[in-house]
Amino acid sequence: MFENEAKNKNFFPKDLKDFRIHFVGIKGTGMAALVEICVSRGAIVTGSDVPDHFYTDEILKKLNIIPYTEFKKENITDDIKLVVYSSAYKLEENPELVEATKKNIPCMLYSHALGNISAMSCSSGIAGVHGKTTTTGIAGTLVKALNLPTQVLAGSVIKSFSDNLTVNDFGSCTLSIGHKYFVAETCEYQRHFMDFHPQNIILTSVESDHQDYYPTFEDIQQAFIDYALLLPKNGYLIYCADDKGATDTAEKIKKQRNDINFIPYGFNADGNFKILAHNIKSGLQNFKIQLFENEVFSIKVPGIHNVRNATASIALMSILFYQNNEVENFSELSMENKVEFVEKIKIGLLDFSGSKRRSEILAQLKTDSNKQIIFIDDYGHHPTAIKTTLEGFKDFYPDKYLIVDFMSHTYSRTASLLDEFASSFTSADQVILHKIYSSARENKKDFEGVVSGQILFEITKKYHENVVYFEEILDAKDYVKNIFSSPLPEGKNGFVFVTMGAGDNWKLGTSLIKDFNI
Repeated sequence: MFENEAKNKNFFPKDLKDFRIHFVGIKGTGMAALVEICVSRGAIVTGSDVPDHFYTDEILKKLNIIPYTEFKKENITDDIKLVVYSSAYKLEENPELVEATKKNIPCMLYSHALGNISAMSCSSGIAGVHGKTTTTGIAGTLVKALNLPTQVLAGSVIKSFSDNLTVNDFGSCTLSIGHKYFVAETCEYQRHFMDFHPQNIILTSVESDHQDYYPTFEDIQQAFIDYALLLPKNGYLIYCADDKGATDTAEKIKKQRNDINFIPYGFNADGNFKILAHNIKSGLQNFKIQLFENEVFSIKVPGIHNVRNATASIALMSILFYQNNEVENFSELSMENKVEFVEKIKIGLLDFSGSKRRSEILAQLKTDSNKQIIFIDDYGHHPTAIKTTLEGFKDFYPDKYLIVDFMSHTYSRTASLLDEFASSFTSADQVILHKIYSSARENKKDFEGVVSGQILFEITKKYHENVVYFEEILDAKDYVKNIFSSPLPEGKNGFVFVTMGAGDNWKLGTSLIKDFNI
């Protein structure tokens, strides 16, 4: 009852000062980010989660929030006005949600709560199968450089959202300058983004994923179409012209809505946000776009896909910048404002240094023989993301021997895209595979004989001559150490070691780093 009631009504007052909200599953990345947003608007927050330590504990600690480590009905006090809960918990099962329902306290899913927040501002949703977090991070960093009155919510910690980072401070999931605009990463899984209220949307990519919920490409594409149809008259759909799925989806939307502004971006785009040139030099990716064809923009994160993400972010910022300056379109800005925009965009792009678990550099160390090792962790868990990210590393670090340790996430995704996964590692010099990291949403026994980490390994051998398999993550540790102590091929002067996937194989990288630091 209360889930539906909370979904259909806005239980967030415009002024959240002293408004008490309890979060069930408060340590989730999205939940912790929403907590940051609510606290910045004056809310009083409590929450509960499992006792395990997550990086979001540090975010909550900075907010002076110590979560309950047990879900107990006693945690639901009478002064709580609203309960927000993660989709990992059920209204009829979680003791706190059961108690809140008994007390007639509205309960609201995270996605519904995010939608309620978005309804209070001119909101922009960042969507797509790949690139959501990084694009949101870049957009937020540009918001900061432009000093636009905006709140930003990303699906991971963004270093550049915080100033004067200390050794123990790794950034924030949110940025708060004002409430006029709201920019947020919006998720397609279970159509969660349908609760959002977008005035603008960035669409980075559309392809088959989340096969447990979207069995076919047409299913997931329809979700993105329905999301875009939420745009109001004269809203903006900024889509990647280099991604076939995004382009095809935009064409289908055009047939239903001729009152939306369509802005393509990328190398294959027509118009202002066509990428004209690109090169890598001195640790930077440099590029030009049609709107400012004489200007060179630079980013210090690897991968051509991040040039596209940066271009999408520039497109969105141009819209918000002219709106904030109260003109009809970007061309009506004064020359002084245009120069200001370009210079601040350049500063913002260079300030962006990535996000947690997205091409995150964990350490740069040296072996006993003085060979450099760059340790990187990346969340890429879809074949396209793996392929483009590894290509980016190969281009960015051409003199390094590239090792990728990959752990596939969910049996359903691996089974549906088995050949695509197996052929996605071609840019790596060495591939290490493990068992599949399962999801609570699926039953491992349903996939026996169909897919496993071993089966993925056998098929990957058809595409890559240098691939090995270790069922357990840390069993690969000695093997990797042996590579680090072996002679390098001609032309290589060090290593890039990447742990990749949505599983917990990141532990291998941190364990190796720890051994080097002993």
